[in-house]
Amino acid sequence: MAKLPRPESVAAVRTVAPDIRILPAGTVLARVYFSAGPHPTGWSEFRNFGPANGRFDHHLPDKAGEPRVRSRSVFYCAAHALTRLADVFQQTRRIDRVRDGPWLAIFELQRAVRLLDLTGAYPTRAGASMAINSGSRVRAREWARCFYEACDDVHGICYTSSVHSNQPAVVLIDRVEKPRVLAPYPRFNRALADDGLLDVLKHAAAALGYGLR
Repeated sequence: MAKLPRPESVAAVRTVAPDIRILPAGTVLARVYFSAGPHPTGWSEFRNFGPANGRFDHHLPDKAGEPRVRSRSVFYCAAHALTRLADVFQQTRRIDRVRDGPWLAIFELQRAVRLLDLTGAYPTRAGASMAINSGSRVRAREWARCFYEACDDVHGICYTSSVHSNQPAVVLIDRVEKPRVLAPYPRFNRALADDGLLDVLKHAAAALGYGLR
């Protein structure tokens, strides 16, 4: 597996021309979120608590190195619902329809967003490697904080899902939390525990080789 070095410095990353991917207004994305548990959110809410276990959480921990609630925030989503199901439930390899009240939302962007594209050669040029998409999450979060400082005109990151065929995934950040980049209402928003989703989740679990509870 390719090594994932630490960022040299924000200044060094600024010298490297970034790869940018633009998602136009009207792009349809999917999100799995939790309505209960320690840090519940709604379908359109960004998570200000962090850094948690998200690969590209760019939050700054407190002096003791612990996560906290501050102004930085993240919103993980993807072009395909299956990608988010794969990523969210990868630790247990079981889609849990009940614990912490998971929901699936499908929504549109109401304006274009500029994403730092980590799916090509840019990570290597910047001093990282493609392991940023699949290696140490702790190290990937260091890079996320560096990118946040070095690339101040991007609205998030486009990366590849290491558990769903390298399909593209997206994390939006606080730069688009306030200026409402999301449409005011989702196209679809339903609890995974809803029996109307059972067949969909059975097919998803089978495709991923995950269990289903």
